[in-house]
Amino acid sequence: MGKTTGFLEYARQEAASRPPEERVRDWEPFHLPLKPEQRRDQGGRCMNCGVPYCQAGMEWEGRTFGCPLHNLIPEWNDMIWAENPFHALSRLLKTNNFPEFTGRVCPAPCEGACICGLYGDAVTIRDNELSVIEDAFAAGAVKRRRPPQWSGKKVCVVGSGPAGLAAADQLNHRGHFVTVVEREERCGGLLTYGIPNMKLPKDVVARRIDLMTREGVSFATGVDAADPAVAQRLLGDYDAVVLCCGAERPRPLAMEAEGLAGFCYGTEFLKAAVERQQFGKDPAIPAAEGRDVVIVGTGDTAADCVATALRQGCRSVTQLVRRPVEDYLKDGKLPLDYAQEEALEVFGRDPRRFGTQVRELVTEGDALTGVVTGEGETLPCTLLIAATGFAGCAPGVCRAFGVDCGETVQTAEGHFATSVEKVFAAGDMRRGQSLVVWAIAEGRTVAAEVDAYLTGYTNIVRTV
Repeated sequence: MGKTTGFLEYARQEAASRPPEERVRDWEPFHLPLKPEQRRDQGGRCMNCGVPYCQAGMEWEGRTFGCPLHNLIPEWNDMIWAENPFHALSRLLKTNNFPEFTGRVCPAPCEGACICGLYGDAVTIRDNELSVIEDAFAAGAVKRRRPPQWSGKKVCVVGSGPAGLAAADQLNHRGHFVTVVEREERCGGLLTYGIPNMKLPKDVVARRIDLMTREGVSFATGVDAADPAVAQRLLGDYDAVVLCCGAERPRPLAMEAEGLAGFCYGTEFLKAAVERQQFGKDPAIPAAEGRDVVIVGTGDTAADCVATALRQGCRSVTQLVRRPVEDYLKDGKLPLDYAQEEALEVFGRDPRRFGTQVRELVTEGDALTGVVTGEGETLPCTLLIAATGFAGCAPGVCRAFGVDCGETVQTAEGHFATSVEKVFAAGDMRRGQSLVVWAIAEGRTVAAEVDAYLTGYTNIVRTV
């Protein structure tokens, strides 16, 4: 372990954040790195437990405990304390293809399983992970890795989100010719279009895709695999196809809202914001500027919608949460996410209203003007955003390839092969809506199954 008594001597110190009143005015990252000596102390807090539950990556009653990638957390914490950044990097990359993503957007189930947190505060595992990879990029230590030889086999990965990128990265390093096809203009999937820039800068996503390109992966954008002709061409041109198209079908509101001017789903709103703010587009989904915004739902997507609406200059923002406030208390207190902190600064109140649902909509013609809550209160609303989760994968790609699917693509238990020969599926498309870290784990594991299918064996370790 690092420092034997480190967990006793050093207090948990998270990466500082820019003040809400400052960061709400721009789209820049709001977390500030610790000084090297402070980060070293945080690595020294790791106790190197006999049973490191932080690595468990198990699911129980719908919750994740420990890292689904089984990251070698005590090992690279030890190397942070020992000031051996290159060894820390080698241990981190052994299990995680993209720590620069998980170090920013993962909810850190590893920290929830940290033994140090039983009687005190958990180790800052996520912040430590991010410091290792970002310091390595800054030092030029993240090198291009090309396989020693090529297999001659060709694989097409459909979808460039975290699962697709992980599968492509693993298969490329095994020596297969990998092409990633993406429907949108830019690669990255939800990493690019579903997470605001202040949480995950788009140049970080582009940096990784550029590295993968230099390592041999080909990327083709503007390719819609839901087109049957495209699907048949891919089946004919490649030895294996991996579907990683996510769980993009939103869970609808229990009322007729679609088609109204001023209604959209959370992912639509966030994608439009990224296109508008980062790429200079003019999407059809309206911005929140000057509007009374009501967001239905909780979780990361809802919080990101609150933060985005604030940055766009909304007139007001209210977040309706179905469950009672008691379900969210921690040690008797109500935690504030970054978005709620910002709303409190801008409007002087927490935007959340607990135990509240929308009962009906108020309209003028086909334009939304307000919502009526279950308590009978009418709230002004000219932009209603449903951040209510996802109902499953979109059926278009499944139909085009002919694979069996319901809410998700059907595969045998513990396997990734679909009902169609040489077609595999992974990520949210196979397991349903989940975390980025689970998507990476699925991508790594489907790569092992595809590799064995193509060559008769594999040396890729299955993560899931």
